[in-house]
Amino acid sequence: MASAAAVGLALVPVAYLAVRTGEAGWTRIVDELFTRRVAVLAGRSLALAAVVTSACTAIGVGAAFLVTRTDLPARRFFGVVAALPLAVPTYVAGFAWISTVDRFEGFWPAALVLTLCSYPYVFLPVAAALAGGDPAQEEVSRSLGRGAWRTFASVTLRQVRPSIAAGALLVALYVLSDFGAVSIVRVDTFTRAIFTAFNVGFDRTGALVLSTVLVVLTVLLIGGELTTRARGARYARVGGAGRPPIRLPLRAARWPAAAALTAVAVLALGVPAASLARRLAEGVSRPGSLAEIATAAGNSLAVSLAGALLTMVLALPVGLLTARAPGPLATLLDRLTYVAHALPGVVIGLSLVFFGINVAYPLYQSVWLLALAYATLFLPLAVGAVAGAAAQSPPALEEVARSLGRGPAKVFRTVTLPLTLPGIAAGTALVFLTCMKELPATLLLRPTGMDTLATELWTHTSTASYAAAAPYAALLVGLAAVPTWFLSVRGGA
Repeated sequence: MASAAAVGLALVPVAYLAVRTGEAGWTRIVDELFTRRVAVLAGRSLALAAVVTSACTAIGVGAAFLVTRTDLPARRFFGVVAALPLAVPTYVAGFAWISTVDRFEGFWPAALVLTLCSYPYVFLPVAAALAGGDPAQEEVSRSLGRGAWRTFASVTLRQVRPSIAAGALLVALYVLSDFGAVSIVRVDTFTRAIFTAFNVGFDRTGALVLSTVLVVLTVLLIGGELTTRARGARYARVGGAGRPPIRLPLRAARWPAAAALTAVAVLALGVPAASLARRLAEGVSRPGSLAEIATAAGNSLAVSLAGALLTMVLALPVGLLTARAPGPLATLLDRLTYVAHALPGVVIGLSLVFFGINVAYPLYQSVWLLALAYATLFLPLAVGAVAGAAAQSPPALEEVARSLGRGPAKVFRTVTLPLTLPGIAAGTALVFLTCMKELPATLLLRPTGMDTLATELWTHTSTASYAAAAPYAALLVGLAAVPTWFLSVRGGA
């Protein structure tokens, strides 16, 4: 019941979309849907998602393998550095690149920015899976005459395939819902077209139809990921607990591999850092700017913490159901949390404005309505963290506690919750990080007079005031780097 209620709350924007789109009537919907523009937007959005997802998968899996399973020089350093781009919002990266490179706009610049910001979504789960993999199965493969590299390709990669698929799905959905990068480098995708229709063209029906198409594409992606899971081999741990994974010697490839990871880090972190450094001193020197920056930072921390806490409260029953009672219902509820994740923040924001005014008026113009938007957007991240931690904790301990006469509530408080605390902590850090970076929903739902680092940054960059924007961007990245560092260390990178 709690799981269904949590998912139902997350699907409020989808319900709003269905109701509002239906009000337009089938004739208007068909006129809006079957046009060349919709086909072009769909093709471009899917192409961008495919390019970025493929690139992120290659970089993320390659970096995770080098960091966790080889004798790469300074591999712990590279493990942290490879995760840090997750702290850089796409609109900050886009702002950095366009202020550094002349005429930096179009499809391929957008693909570059999104890839550099998104590949940690693949790197982190794959690195954790490789670090905690079962060495016993690899040893069996080696004992049968397979070499180290053949064992890695035929056994190890198949063990972590679910992590690769889950990370790739998050990247694809993130690209479909991204507004910051595509708007700054001027690429017309569904999200930019939806935002323009709502805010510039005042074409609500057109925006709603485009959003509905985006939901359909999301469902197709989720179905494809489910098919991959069903066909992908799963391996249970049969031994080797506590033993470190086998590290493959790179030999002559050690320094070229380190150089490749360095090049990725320079592009993902060095370009934004250099761009911000050039403009930072001028931006901070403005009269009154330090007070404004401090206020925006405090607001960002407060709303992000509220969003992270609400998201974890909603995610806990869904994640535990997925791990403890797998089946069609648990799978359906888990996958439904992803539907709203791919919607643009502007659609989430408008739907919750409608919800706040007509259903939950006490929440309107409050921090908690914004927190609900964050929970709607980022619930899959939290559910995955909770489910992963719960799946790794032995259910036999809960059964023993129940056999000793403890009730369900006490078993949850004294056994289940402590066992899943590492996953809850990781999920909270990841959601807090993504809440800090979220922009469109924050612009629409923040209480009147409240500005965050993200909204202040957007305000200044939209008027080309790059020096004034630099302090907000630098502090936003710095604060977001803390949970990113925690995630990279906890994941075994």
